[in-house]
Amino acid sequence: MKSMLKTAVAALAIAAAASVAGATELRLSHQWSNNDIRHKVAQMVADEVAAANVDLDIKIFGSQSLFKAREQYKPLSRGQLDMTVLPLSYAGGQQPAYNLTLMPGLVKNHDHAARLSASPFMAALEEKMAQDDVMVLVHGYLAGGFAGKDKCITRPEDVQGLQTRAAGKAFEQMLAGAGASIASMASSEIYNAMQTGVLQAVNTSSSSFVSYRIYEQTKCYTPAGDVALWFMYQPLLMNKSTFEGLTEAQQQALRDGAAKAQAYYLEEAKKEDAESVKVFADAGVEIAQMTPEDFAAWRELAKETSYKAFLEEVADGQALLDLALAVE
Repeated sequence: MKSMLKTAVAALAIAAAASVAGATELRLSHQWSNNDIRHKVAQMVADEVAAANVDLDIKIFGSQSLFKAREQYKPLSRGQLDMTVLPLSYAGGQQPAYNLTLMPGLVKNHDHAARLSASPFMAALEEKMAQDDVMVLVHGYLAGGFAGKDKCITRPEDVQGLQTRAAGKAFEQMLAGAGASIASMASSEIYNAMQTGVLQAVNTSSSSFVSYRIYEQTKCYTPAGDVALWFMYQPLLMNKSTFEGLTEAQQQALRDGAAKAQAYYLEEAKKEDAESVKVFADAGVEIAQMTPEDFAAWRELAKETSYKAFLEEVADGQALLDLALAVE
């Protein structure tokens, strides 16, 4: 009888252990809908990990259902959250160096963005993330452009005197330097502001231009093309200790899924820009192109405004900025 009892207890223990082993769940938070490219990147990693059959499950909480958009980095660094996709500049309050990941003129186009992600510049930022117990799984940048209610915007002088909405503090500083009046608002408020004449010009992401139907209030659109000013780094991050606590097979499954998702992210980001051009053109909006000379003029202005402000705030800012500018 005792022998049977011991066997039963042992069987229960094994079953419990198997249940725990099979129930390793990671929680991933983000702010977007299921149709968004950033959700699809997260879902691809989750699907690849599930297919690897390594007893690891990634549960995704989208649309700010777990944490508010700008409140994800801190719980991630504390291990209260396992993974997140977010614009790294949201955490610029904790690590001011991250503000370089939303800086005008640092990134020229998507292929340049990919080179930046694999450069000593990104390695230096990843060292700062490691101090917060955070690591990057998937690198990715999204681009944006300009829209004018009554005119095309390609050069700094084009925004002079215009009430303009910019995406990010550094862009506001640069546009103010060009003589624009700045109106700060969420992307969701742009349409109404342009409709009522509060805004004459806007700078935001390609996806926001389309999803908020800004083409209905625009005469001219300057998309992200061969060159673009607006690039925002929006990686898939993970708590470093959580990653290191996984088995080798689980870590490898995450790396493999991340590699596939990163390649997808780059191609889809390019497609979003192209799709936005088609949507605006189909709506009868004039399409303008920024030239390399226009880009250079904006960058010179950014150096005097946004870059200067960044260097005043960040002790090792010059070294980081030099690393970024060194990437061709």
